[in-house]
Amino acid sequence: MLALLEVLKLKDILTCSTTILAVIDIVGSLPVILSIRQQNQGDLPSGKVTLTAIGIMLLFLLLGQTLLTFLDLDINSFGLAGAFLLFLVGLEMITGRVIFKNSLPDVAVYVPLAFPIIAGPGSMTVLISLKSEYHVMNILIALVINMIWVYVVLKNAVYIEKILQQKGIAILRKVFGIILIAIAIKLIKSNILA
Repeated sequence: MLALLEVLKLKDILTCSTTILAVIDIVGSLPVILSIRQQNQGDLPSGKVTLTAIGIMLLFLLLGQTLLTFLDLDINSFGLAGAFLLFLVGLEMITGRVIFKNSLPDVAVYVPLAFPIIAGPGSMTVLISLKSEYHVMNILIALVINMIWVYVVLKNAVYIEKILQQKGIAILRKVFGIILIAIAIKLIKSNILA
């Protein structure tokens, strides 16, 4: 128990949580979520979608290193690639220009929501990048915090949209974009110097 308390750091949990929050950008995905909700003719299975997404991300967090070893990649190279990806995603959020085209298949709710919106390539890259910098327990706690937030947003998407309106959502995207670019620069520096 004492060893666990030594690795848990509030600052690291907050940094990991903010990074994951910015990449998932569940509030910025509200227009897509509302569109899927309308196609489904009712409420979204918020709990099941959230559990599916966290399952995918936990699997990648825990087995991602094995996959990298199999591909003969080191964590710093993957972390650097992830940091560049974060930088581009942040740039996309700030400028409003589409860098990554995201085509969503109309298969089932789980495919567009759980993957790739919540547990997409960006969030998987972030998990590996964070793992090169922070202890896994801090990342796990940050991931759980974010999945609780994802569940709340999914469950209350219609109400949140009414409260924030389009201007509020746009402002949040810009703020998270700036935070994401700053975190990306920090990760680039740490992975180059490692």
